[in-house]
Amino acid sequence: MTEPLSAPQLKRRLGVFDSVVIGLGSMIGAGIFAALAPAAAAAGGALLFGLAVAAVIAYCNANSSARLAALYPQSGGTYVYGRERLGPFFGYLAGWGFVVGKTASCAAMALTVGAYAWPGYEHVIAVVAVAVITAVNYLGVQKSAWATRGIVFFVLAVLALVVLLCLTATDTGFDGPVLTRGYGITGVLQAAGLLFFAFAGYARIATLGEEVRDPRRTISRAIPLALAVTLLVYLLVAVAVLTVLGPDRLAAATDPLAEAVAAAGFAGAEPVVRMAAVIAALGSLLSLILGVSRTTFAMARDGNLPRFLDAVHPRYSVPHRAELAVGTVVAVLAATADLRGVIGFSSFAVLVYYLIANASAWTLSGQLWPRLVAATGAAGCLILAAFLPLPSVVWGTVVLGVGVAVYWLRAHPPRG
Repeated sequence: MTEPLSAPQLKRRLGVFDSVVIGLGSMIGAGIFAALAPAAAAAGGALLFGLAVAAVIAYCNANSSARLAALYPQSGGTYVYGRERLGPFFGYLAGWGFVVGKTASCAAMALTVGAYAWPGYEHVIAVVAVAVITAVNYLGVQKSAWATRGIVFFVLAVLALVVLLCLTATDTGFDGPVLTRGYGITGVLQAAGLLFFAFAGYARIATLGEEVRDPRRTISRAIPLALAVTLLVYLLVAVAVLTVLGPDRLAAATDPLAEAVAAAGFAGAEPVVRMAAVIAALGSLLSLILGVSRTTFAMARDGNLPRFLDAVHPRYSVPHRAELAVGTVVAVLAATADLRGVIGFSSFAVLVYYLIANASAWTLSGQLWPRLVAATGAAGCLILAAFLPLPSVVWGTVVLGVGVAVYWLRAHPPRG
């Protein structure tokens, strides 16, 4: 008798080090080049405390996602977890939050390219970047693992250079302490919500269950290690930039790391910093548009978005209509939106996404500690979302509300 063919399995070849590198590649990118300025506007030098708060919430979210990914090893993330654990509506809301939040993230990455590549012409360069990346994704070209590693190590090297140059500067024009005037808990929480944007991608580690050796042990070690390294890097960069620019000048900067290096007296290194920001942002934009278009395709296939988007290109084997739709929306946002505004909006929507992830993880049976982590993550997401800048909260609520209205109309069509 012929044995039934088993489903293809991915090779378990990744250890702790490889998993940590993948996590770093997902987190350390363009976010740190863009998020420090709005965080400084919210909390001044106290943004350092906000950074620590954002890291704690990210840790809780990643652990909850890891537990759920082990149970539901399929693409879709919290769109699947919410549907299976809490019901179809919450799965839909998570998917909608991911699509709109990460679409805003795409615009933020494109605007970061513009801010560092050609200051003063941010919007034009951003739209060109979106068009190029959309075309690349349309042709089925993706970042390889080696490209991901190359980008993360290059960016880490440049960030180390920024820290070294800023902390060795002798005459910067700012002589005050890093932690200047108090902004209170409200400012710290708002900064934490904005800096949460710079940690986006940590849940990538949680999806590696089929590719790592001893997944339970490896993933549980890789998540805190990757987050700890990322937090250390971000803290060093934040202290260095604050030391040179001071909170007020940092808050006003559109390209803070490049401006900090120039202010430190090392203008010759400024092009290298700008190049690193552009490369990191383009790499993030490539991955983000890829992920958003795939989630859009999955939701269209399930009937939660227009079926028109549920199409695969016969030659390139990509969801080409979803790719073009996402690229068009991102290009419009990149042409019209403000970088700080899209960062806040993205943080709001993604925090709602992880609120649902933590609520889903809470329903899993298990020990007290995982449930406590899930509860802390859920409460943290809710608090950070509420303390974001008012326009981000208002627009985020409106756009999520539109998604809820569409879901309700689909579930209760008018009777003719």
